Amino acid sequence: MNNTLKNTTLGIQHLLAMYAGAVMIPLIVGASLELPSDQLTYLVAIDILMCGVATILQVMSNRFFGIGLPVVLGCTFTAVGPMIGIGKEYGISSIYGAIIVSGIFVIVISGVFGQLVKFFPPVVTGSVVTIIGVTLIPVAITNMGGGQGAEDFGSTSNILLAFGTLLFIVLLYRFSTGFVKSVCILLGLVAGTVASIFMGKVDFTAFKEANLFHMVHPFYFGTPTFDWSPIITMILVAMVSLVESTGVYFAIGDIVDKKVSKKELSKGYRAEGIAVLLGGIFNSFPYTTFSQNVGLLQMSGVKSKNVIYITGGMLIALGFIPKIAAITTIIPVSVLGGAMLAMFGMVVAQGIKMLSKVATATDSQDNAMIMACSIGMGLGVSVVPNLFDSLPSGVQILTSNGIVAGSMTAIVLNILFNMLPSKRGKVNLTTSEHEG
Repeated sequence: MNNTLKNTTLGIQHLLAMYAGAVMIPLIVGASLELPSDQLTYLVAIDILMCGVATILQVMSNRFFGIGLPVVLGCTFTAVGPMIGIGKEYGISSIYGAIIVSGIFVIVISGVFGQLVKFFPPVVTGSVVTIIGVTLIPVAITNMGGGQGAEDFGSTSNILLAFGTLLFIVLLYRFSTGFVKSVCILLGLVAGTVASIFMGKVDFTAFKEANLFHMVHPFYFGTPTFDWSPIITMILVAMVSLVESTGVYFAIGDIVDKKVSKKELSKGYRAEGIAVLLGGIFNSFPYTTFSQNVGLLQMSGVKSKNVIYITGGMLIALGFIPKIAAITTIIPVSVLGGAMLAMFGMVVAQGIKMLSKVATATDSQDNAMIMACSIGMGLGVSVVPNLFDSLPSGVQILTSNGIVAGSMTAIVLNILFNMLPSKRGKVNLTTSEHEG
């Protein structure tokens, strides 16, 4: 009994460590697409539930899928910017069409992705993550002011709440340690919302109207539609997520003293693909391993998969209770914006961290050119999206989206500088990162 209680407590700790990341993504995407409160509540609830399903798919291990390591899965932040962009240009149905195709794509390539990793060394993945982070910052700033089209946009109360929330998160991150530090975003959102209540800026209507229990159903937002540019975008997002997950698999393998084989990697990729596919069908999100829970594993020293099974079960149970999901929807947009600035800034920082590994390599000048052109192209197309309007529609699939344009630039330049025969004779630190 004591062991069960201990595992449950540790499971709750894992749930809290990833909860802010899990609920922030549907809140950000839903707010950006201006979804009504009932749809936003559903989006949060189904995301929590699918996080649990995706986690259990990955922790269990059979002949076909599951890496069998104590990993927790959640929506990848890499998908936030692309989903918002697709939703605004093509509609929400196109988001889920693209997610479904990207999930199928991951399942199909799961057996050979180990060979494809060489096309996604740190110079490519770091550039992609940096581009995504940079293009997300304007979303955070807009929300800090109160959100797109808000009547009180930029008001003193909104600015105070946004920067107050951000300051609270920064101070908590600086002066706390361990578990409190890992949930500083969640605590910042709570503190900002409490302050908002005293300022009369919280509307409890969504919470009051939400059902205590609901059943989930596929294609909640309608029949998915399939457009080439969104599909390519989400496939690129999925590929970057797989590269990131590979690093997490090896990190956890080290923690639990287990050597991760190529066969197990393939099963891990396949489980991730199934999770992405289910995310598209049930109108949630693409899923990937959550690195913050790796830190928690190291910190707690508990390596049991039973703890993660409990976490997954609790997430699924919470997903059936929209009343709990609705609590998160009462967070004012300006408070959300303050937290988003910190989180999106961390995405940029993660990209820079990935790039720093290759900035000092023997071929750093070549890598600097790859970074310069890909990030410049990604940011430039995001700021001036009509640059390639005169090109044929088939070509615009690759040029109309900053993330796609920047990613394709990075992939092509990496092949040119680091993979052509003239370069084979020298030690290439960019590709050895993943191959080792």
